[in-house]
Amino acid sequence: MPPPRLAFTAADTPAAREALASLERRYPHVPAEDADVIVALGGDGLLLETLHRHMRRRVPIFGMNRGTVGFLMNSFSEDGLVERVSAADTVTLHPLRMVAETLDGARRDALAINEVSLLRETGQSAKIRIRVDDVVRLEELVCDGVLVSTPAGSTAYNLSAHGPIIPLGAEVLALTPISAFRPRRWRGALLPHDARVRFEILEADKRPVAAVADFTEVRDVVAVDVHEDRTTAMTLLFDHESNLAERILKEQFQP
Repeated sequence: MPPPRLAFTAADTPAAREALASLERRYPHVPAEDADVIVALGGDGLLLETLHRHMRRRVPIFGMNRGTVGFLMNSFSEDGLVERVSAADTVTLHPLRMVAETLDGARRDALAINEVSLLRETGQSAKIRIRVDDVVRLEELVCDGVLVSTPAGSTAYNLSAHGPIIPLGAEVLALTPISAFRPRRWRGALLPHDARVRFEILEADKRPVAAVADFTEVRDVVAVDVHEDRTTAMTLLFDHESNLAERILKEQFQP
């Protein structure tokens, strides 16, 4: 079997650009649209951007950490790159699909690999009603915000908001409040991966809320629908000894 055709992309930082130049001198490479594998050099943010950019092609992404955060990245080394890529474990991710309706009646559709989050836009708390599969589960959440996270994203913003870490393959989503004021003791919920969540913004004109799907922000929303999109899939590649499932499992035992 011929070696995979590689393309490289890098974050706009000195460490990432230096790694890019070195790897492009050392290894044959092709444009991203012709590649079998894209090697992304940077941090988790760069990896998410690369996944979004090449989502339609479903080309596998092999990330190497040249940034400040690298939970989704492999360690960086210039040596044996083709062999590492060829032997890598594959992880298939399904994103969340967000459909947001705004005060002026517009609708925006976006995908999120990590999470969809709702955040207050002003100093006033947001008031949000939560429906799951058309059933009202929380009549009124008074909060800074609330999010729905995938397992892959559960160690990101969700974890910072004290949400649970979800092992890959668990087929659940995390529904996590952000600084909930009322009900004060509600800590969120785990939902089946095929659940459909609807957020309805109460007093939307007085207490404006923005919805964010990874990098896509929609301001002044009145309702946001979120579900896992199984028709869309992305592939990440990991060195066998540090695959994503193992990383997420280990993260639960960090002091």
